Amino acid sequence: MSQPSSPYFPADAAPRSVYVHVPFCRHRCGYCNFALVAGRDHLIDPFLDALESEIESISGTFEIDTLFFGGGTPSHLSASQLARLGEILFAKFRLSEKAEVSAECNPSDITDQMLVSLQAIGVNRISLGVQSFDSAKLKVLQRDHDADIARRAFELAMERTGNVSMDLIFAAPDETQSQWEEDLETALSLDPVHLSTYELTWEKGTTFWNRKTKGELDGSSEDLRVEMYQAAIDRIGQAGLEQYEVSSFAKPGKRCQHNLQYWLCNPWFAFGPSAASFVGGVRNTNHRSPMTWMKRVTDRQSPVQESEPLSDRDRAIERLIFGLRMVDGIAVNYFEDAIGSSLESLSGDVIAGQISRGLVQRTATHLRLTPAGRMVADSVAVELL
Repeated sequence: MSQPSSPYFPADAAPRSVYVHVPFCRHRCGYCNFALVAGRDHLIDPFLDALESEIESISGTFEIDTLFFGGGTPSHLSASQLARLGEILFAKFRLSEKAEVSAECNPSDITDQMLVSLQAIGVNRISLGVQSFDSAKLKVLQRDHDADIARRAFELAMERTGNVSMDLIFAAPDETQSQWEEDLETALSLDPVHLSTYELTWEKGTTFWNRKTKGELDGSSEDLRVEMYQAAIDRIGQAGLEQYEVSSFAKPGKRCQHNLQYWLCNPWFAFGPSAASFVGGVRNTNHRSPMTWMKRVTDRQSPVQESEPLSDRDRAIERLIFGLRMVDGIAVNYFEDAIGSSLESLSGDVIAGQISRGLVQRTATHLRLTPAGRMVADSVAVELL
């Protein structure tokens, strides 16, 4: 089906999305490689001071359609700290009438008062890091909640907002297919409007990586990982949530609008340690270390660690790669209008090879991954680079 209008913003368009990285957690889970500090809550107020300075360095004020508080754990902040976070943001950005405002939350943090505090700064979508309802699996993943806490958190957040996304991890150490399918059934019994399923990744430098190299933990076989992913696609689809991206499923009208802007490679602002923005055709990535980021901002130095101007071709390739992550794929006419050239001139030989191997499908209007292609989406992307 053709889209009614182009989803792509011009290269010089003002961003209408903002990401804020809040790098605080109760503790660091063994698989986590995100930029955060754990057990150092005395740094939250200095972090907010630095965040205010970074945001104030942007000239002008802006209307935005999506705002995402990620981390870390934004719900780890107190009510007064959340209120200040909102004041900092809304001095520079105003929400459009139907803006989506998401906050990542830990189930153990969810209380009625926490939800009131989040809603007071405009949050109308909760991204809940459940990961599992299996006690043994949660213990292996080093999560600080159990199944009952996760259920209560989800139910309370749904009662308050009616818009809760749930994250689940599969292929955890020693996890079986039946255990994963039971996790799916439990999650779906709660009737989420959005569900994201992620294969456990073994990131170098994490506790899990170190334990795996020592033989203390084992990863799942490739066959089992594929079987688990296929089970998620099948069962979640049967429950009425449509897969719209490799890892994302949603009821009608509940797709994550913020993430869609990333996948369309439209511009966005980003603030905080490790945050990566894309403005004016340039990708700037802040320093990963929260302490280094704070020091640089406090000293009136740029927090940017890496700056990468994207050529027209670079941006076109990124739009192709991320566009193919979406199940709808890319609308070829809008894509070619946006990049100013044809798919064939951009990457025709590679695409033709992927079509011949049954990984990519070309219709009269769209280019998209096949079900087999979604199983190896990362490999497809590498070939296109």
